Amino acid sequence: MKSFLIVGCGGFVGAGLRHLVAVAIQRWPRFAGGWPMPLTVNVVGCLLVGALSGLAESRDWLTPGVRLFLVVGLLGGFTTFSAFGLELFAMVRGAEMVRALANAAAHLVLGLAAVALGYWIGR
Repeated sequence: MKSFLIVGCGGFVGAGLRHLVAVAIQRWPRFAGGWPMPLTVNVVGCLLVGALSGLAESRDWLTPGVRLFLVVGLLGGFTTFSAFGLELFAMVRGAEMVRALANAAAHLVLGLAAVALGYWIGR
């Protein structure tokens, strides 16, 4: 139950930050007119999850609770794409290139198909 609350609190903060980024991008005239907010959030989230994971691995820097809050909760609430990026990176690092490419392709194709199916069902 404790880990559930830790992740939930981090997710609350992460989702709020995602909203703030969306509002900031919409208000910034230079980006108005179609700058892809999800791309910004996903790239920033992937950068942060990589940095935190690297720090945790190389310096034993994060306690399990802090890692749950930051990586799973905050960054998971900010962007679930960062978790996908971290898992994919682990496959590439482990020299599982075929598995990594199949995983990336499956996420893209099946995700798009699921959105289309859900849209069709909703209509």
